[in-house]
Amino acid sequence: MSSACYLQIAIASPLRQHFDYLPPKGTNTTDFPIGSRIQVPFGRRTMTGILLGISDHSDVPTGKLRPALKLLDSEPLLSPEIMSLLQWASDYYHHPIGDAMQHALPVLLRQGKAASARTETVWRLSEAGRAADLNELKRAPKQAALLQQLLGAPKACFNKDDFNQQHSHWRAPLAALVKRGWVDAVQQRGLLSQETMTDSAPDLNDEQLAAIQTVSADIDTFQSYLLDGVTGSGKTEVYLGIIQHVLSQGKQALVLVPEISLTPQTVSRFQRRFQVPIAVMHSGLGQSERLDAWLAARSGEARIVIGTRSALFTPMAKPGVIIIDEEHDNSFKQQKGFRYHARDLAVLRARKLNIPVILGSATPSLESLVNVEQGRYQSLILSRRTSKATPPPIRTIDLRGQPIESGLSRTLIENITDHLKRDEQVLLFLNRRGYAPTLCCHDCGWIADCPRCDAKLTLHAANQRLRCHHCTTEQSMPANCPECGSTELRALGQGTERIESTLETLFPNTDIVRVDRDSTRRKDAMQTMLNKIHEGNKAILVGTQMLAKGHDFPNVTLVGILDADQGLFGIDFRASESMAQQIIQVAGRAGRADKPGQVLVQTYHPDHALLQTLLQQGYPAFAKQAIQERRDIELPPYSSMVLLRAEASQRALPMAFLSKAYAAAIRCGSKGIELLGPLPAPMERRAGRYRAQLLLQASERKPLQLLLKKLLSELDKLPEARRVRWSIDVDPVDTL
Repeated sequence: MSSACYLQIAIASPLRQHFDYLPPKGTNTTDFPIGSRIQVPFGRRTMTGILLGISDHSDVPTGKLRPALKLLDSEPLLSPEIMSLLQWASDYYHHPIGDAMQHALPVLLRQGKAASARTETVWRLSEAGRAADLNELKRAPKQAALLQQLLGAPKACFNKDDFNQQHSHWRAPLAALVKRGWVDAVQQRGLLSQETMTDSAPDLNDEQLAAIQTVSADIDTFQSYLLDGVTGSGKTEVYLGIIQHVLSQGKQALVLVPEISLTPQTVSRFQRRFQVPIAVMHSGLGQSERLDAWLAARSGEARIVIGTRSALFTPMAKPGVIIIDEEHDNSFKQQKGFRYHARDLAVLRARKLNIPVILGSATPSLESLVNVEQGRYQSLILSRRTSKATPPPIRTIDLRGQPIESGLSRTLIENITDHLKRDEQVLLFLNRRGYAPTLCCHDCGWIADCPRCDAKLTLHAANQRLRCHHCTTEQSMPANCPECGSTELRALGQGTERIESTLETLFPNTDIVRVDRDSTRRKDAMQTMLNKIHEGNKAILVGTQMLAKGHDFPNVTLVGILDADQGLFGIDFRASESMAQQIIQVAGRAGRADKPGQVLVQTYHPDHALLQTLLQQGYPAFAKQAIQERRDIELPPYSSMVLLRAEASQRALPMAFLSKAYAAAIRCGSKGIELLGPLPAPMERRAGRYRAQLLLQASERKPLQLLLKKLLSELDKLPEARRVRWSIDVDPVDTL
């Protein structure tokens, strides 16, 4: 082996570089595939890195290099396409390449575990079992019960968890059924079981057919499509039609959804339509489950991959299409660590793969609408609902001077009563969980503040706890005021928990279903609630944004938006856009079947110009007005932003570091770039740390990127940089 041979390895670390190593002793580097994992010594630890390349040159003297320890893979785990995407993202978002590469691997692979999938025993009916006579099992009731379960369910295969839910001591009777030849025991990967019952595709309208045909006609080439469809217009059916075409060519589809809560219903619908293995990728899965799904996608066994943001980096053997559902949702932007935007990288990945990418939404982001306007995206319009139902009328309830009962106006209560009398369902939207956002002493004015944040503690009445929704602080609700000793403690404001309590008093004979992060913590809790809602019985649904998008509730005929004013006066320039998207999305849950819908919006500012435009003329008119405002004042998408953040346990340190960063930016050449700050963050103290920020803005991306390349090396050298925790956020969606 030549001594002039160096392994370039990406290792998860804060350093923005790869690391050179010598090959393990006695190995031949021709057997080292690019994209494979290699164990290396790193400081005093052993770490798993990704082989980026092999070079005959190193800037580090050979005598100072250490040999790698072990090659873990005989073939690359990451394809050249994925590695190229991650390298681009690392450069664009200015994130260390080693940490970026790790995002493409399941945790078990990062830890050096073997890239092999688990198998589990599953049981399925044989042909003889389908024709079996249950009367033959009169003396074997446990066998009969198991066989009845297998016969009566749509699932093709059952695992041990399926039997544990309904039976105790099921193994012996199941073994007897296997011995009879009525049930087959097989080994399969940990993929979702496929359904034996399928849904047939409904008749599509001309707009849906046109959208499917447009994409399918150029399925082998790259094109970005914006599927802009009103709520209830059948966007999912368009996705399914396109995927059917992709599957018929033997290719795979990648579908991204913004939240875990939307994954089960999406998966269920896809399972019922397609008789193919489906891999699911999201943070709610166990590590072994994620590895199994990842490997199945990589091998091509999983024909459809459905997941949240990080599923974007899932390798696919035969990629055919990428679909981003609810593309406007800010959940696609990673807010910590590797701050990438999955929607934007999905477009780049599709370009590299030369396949189409479809971005779907009833309320497209302003960025996507501008991309259509500038010819980068092709627009596909779904202008009407698929059913005979028409979009529900939206009207405001002026809260000024009205009696209010725990956030509910008399007008809203009367309308709720009318809809419940018709055995219909009502959905109330309030994007604030807990019982009340403020606990106050009526005698002295004391307020329960978070000791670690510039925020108030939220009262959760169910367990009498005060919690901060910005950090992990939690404490018992005091019996007396800590300052004056009074027992007159008042809960001010409303959260979903308080609304639920009020509704239980007002409507004691009606099911109240609260859907928020607190009520859905337990595994399968969300699916259980959705199943209850879909039973169609009269009920009142109370929820946060978890209920606002992607759900189809046929019996919901009234939607009440309890506080439309939260986004009207936000300090972030995207606040009004987010408000408009939430209102339209949640309003779209009403009247989706054969019953007419109605939407009531409670507000103290019914005459607000933006709100009036939205409610009277719809989201397209609102978006057109908002885009013009952004153009006039040169805000994204008509400019580019980078946010430099810093935080520390002492208030002065972030500002000191950012002041040095400001001076360094000037030295590096900031012509054409506006530097705003440094300033304390809007919530200066969070989780016990003080935060500040410096905003860099330019009319084009290129000058910002050139400045950042120079600036980051300068920042790494600053003594102040070692006294703070700092980060770079390119194209931030949250400037707070």
